[in-house]
Formats: sequence, structure tokens, C-alpha cells
Amino acid sequence: MMKYFLKIYLIFLSFIISGQKNDSLRLKEIYNYNLTKSNCYENLRSLCKDIGNRLSGSVSAQKAVEWAGIIMKKTNLDTVYFQKIMVPHWVRGDVESVFWKNQNGDIEKINCTALGGSVGTNGTLEGQVIEIKNWSELEKYGKKNIKGKIVFFNRAMNPTYISTGMAYGSCVDQRHNGASRAAEYGAIAVLVRSMTLKFDKNPHTGSMSYTDSLKKIPAAAISTFDAHNLSEALKNEEFSSLSMKLSCKQLSDTISYNVIGEIRGTKFPQEIILVGGHLDSWDIGEGAHDDGAGVVQSLQVLETFKKLNISPQRTLRCVMYMNEENGNRGGKHYAKIVRKTGEKHIFALESDRGGFSPRGFSIDGTKLQLGYLKSFKSLFEPYQLHLFSKGYSGVDIGPLKDGKLCLVGLVPDSQRYFDYHHSKEDIFENVHKRELELGASAITSMVYLVDKYGLPNNNLIKK
Repeated sequence: MMKYFLKIYLIFLSFIISGQKNDSLRLKEIYNYNLTKSNCYENLRSLCKDIGNRLSGSVSAQKAVEWAGIIMKKTNLDTVYFQKIMVPHWVRGDVESVFWKNQNGDIEKINCTALGGSVGTNGTLEGQVIEIKNWSELEKYGKKNIKGKIVFFNRAMNPTYISTGMAYGSCVDQRHNGASRAAEYGAIAVLVRSMTLKFDKNPHTGSMSYTDSLKKIPAAAISTFDAHNLSEALKNEEFSSLSMKLSCKQLSDTISYNVIGEIRGTKFPQEIILVGGHLDSWDIGEGAHDDGAGVVQSLQVLETFKKLNISPQRTLRCVMYMNEENGNRGGKHYAKIVRKTGEKHIFALESDRGGFSPRGFSIDGTKLQLGYLKSFKSLFEPYQLHLFSKGYSGVDIGPLKDGKLCLVGLVPDSQRYFDYHHSKEDIFENVHKRELELGASAITSMVYLVDKYGLPNNNLIKK
């Protein structure tokens, strides 16, 4: 069986190589169109400025759903429909305040923002602060020293990681799990250093979770500037207590939708190639990089096929997912429906790392699939894409993973992403038009190639 499979695969690759001259011309056409006539940037402007932030369950999230349906229909897709889901509904409230008094009695305000999912303080909460940089320190101090205090998690993103995604991953656990871990030791609230390498006064929100068996305590992020100053003040014993006031709360789940548009395949319509991003965003900023960029880039794939009169052999599907930020219910529900209906997805690509200059693709698939996609590498070199490596694809398409389906994430340059991520600075003005269009061109080109050549027979690939 293995010899048979290897023979088929080599024939498959030789077929790809023989057609690369024509492919290079087609990719040039795709890039030229997107860099001169694309609606990508204007679509992002509309999403950010006409709709704004789009937290799941909010009025603006529902407006975004309606916007997505309208813009897909304007793109003249063959099919546009809505996939109903239930999503969490958390609201920030009007009050976010953290401050302390120095030795002179002056009030020192701290730039803060509640973490998504946090409970409120039910008035003003006051307590002494203890600084923690890792879980072992939390255990070292123990309940005796932590009970009744506010825990300040101050583990910074590791600047030695070239991939800022890795740096983010090295410390985001304190944001996600910090409140419950601190509650185990009797803490009354937590402050968390913002997940960014940039030193500024902008706090960055993000999701957090509670352990049901433990008390839910308030949690807020503070800016890197304030984290530094707070740490220094603690070292110098400049204050004895800190005050905190948050009016956020969790409401009942509400109805929302994934928005889906398709171009039906001419030869293998039952085979689906998916491109997507998430429509929701956090409620500060405009969700421009996270993930407005991915949403409009994914739609641009289908628009480019339409405008260049490229008839796909396989069905191209654009999915704008709801609720990636605080639950991933859109991605989970979509995968559930796929398994229930038996739809045949052969390839899924997500853009959710910002609208920066593309560098390549992160591939979550088999060795054979990785080798297959690497055979396209020379076609992308003129466009300065070089990364074709095994790695993580994306949150929304992740639930589709079954050991056979090839999942891919667009990898842009990562160095500025966490400057804006989950902050008020994630706005349309901070997305570069050309970089956004280059990303759309990259994923359109990859989809074109996968549609043209298909994939190695997944039925022969063992889980």
C-alpha cells in the first residue's frame, strides 16, 4: 500500500511542477488585481468605521452579521447564508478604575481595562498588593501571605522569542487562569500585566476563565507602563493599598450567527475549500487587525475569483465566524455541523494574525500535505513569502482537525501585532493598505493552487 501511495504522490507532484509556468502567470494576475482593484481595504474601512467593535452578544456584533450578509451578496456569490449559534454576552460597563495613594497622599491612577469575562467589584474594592511573576511564586507565598490581597501578575512577554506569538504564549496563562489560581489562595482580585512587548500606557484586554468550584474574583489588565511603575512602587514601599472598581458583568447567552458565502465548484462541487476569519472583536478599538483584516482578506479570495472569471473546480467557501474571542462557539458549531452533515472539506485556511506583510504559511497537516504545499514555494518566492512550515493554523478552523484535513494559517510579520492586539489601538488607521492586500493575494494564490491540483488522496492518509 505504501509503495502504491508513494507512486501516486510522485505522479501528483510531477503534474504540479509541469504546470508551474502557467501558474506563475496566474499568480501574477491575482497579485496585480488585488494590488490595484481590490475592495479589501474599503471593506475593512466600512467594517471598522460603520460598525466598530463587535463583541459577541452586542448590538454592534449583530450589525456586523447583517453587514457581512450584505457585502457577500454584493460580491455576487452563488450562495449566502447564516448559521445560528448561541454566544456568551459579557458587558464591560461604564466604570473601570484602579488607583493608589502615594506617601504624600496624592492619587496615582493606573491605566486599566477589565479582562473579558471578569465579574465586577460590586462597588470599590480595596486591598494590599502582592506581585507574582510565576506559578511557583504563587505557591511559595501561599495562602497565609495572599489571603485578602490583590495579586499582581507581572510576567512579561519574553523578548528573546523572535516569534511574538511564542512570546505571547509564554505568559498568557496568567491572564487566562490567573484569577482562579489566585482565588485558590484567598486573593480578592487580580491585576495582570498587558500582553504586549510595547512599553506604553495602553492596557490590553483578552479572555479569562473561572474555575466553577472557586470564588470568582475581579480581574483587570494594566498597561506595561503602569506595570513597571507599580512594581517599582511596591519595591520602594510607596503605598500600602490599592483601590479597584469595575462594573462589568455576565449576561445570559444570546443568539448570533456565522456568516457563510460560497462559489460552487464546477467539477468537484462536493469538495470544499474553506477560507475564513472571525467577525467578532473585543469591545475596545475597532478589531481592525483582530480580525477585521482576516475577514475581508477571506472574502477577497472569492471576489478575486469572480472578477478574474476563474471558475473553481471545487466549492470555495468563505466563513466569517462569530465568538472566537471569548468562547470559539462559532468554530465549534461549524465543525459540529460539518460532521453531522458529512460535508467533505479538503482544505481550510484561516487569517487571524493581523493585516501585516505576509511571510508564508503555517501548516497543520500530514508530512505528505506539508510536502505538497512546499512544492508551491518557488511560485511564492517572487512575492517574498518563504515560510512553509509545520505549525498552528487557527482557533476558528481548529475544531475541524481530524488527522486528515489540511489546516493552514496565514503567517504575516508578527513584530507589531501585539502592539495593537486587544487594545484601543486596534483601529483601521493602523492597518497598511498594501500589506493587507498582499495578504489577500497570498491566500487567494494558495486557494487557487489547491483548487487546481487538489490534495493527495486523504483516504490513504492514516489518522
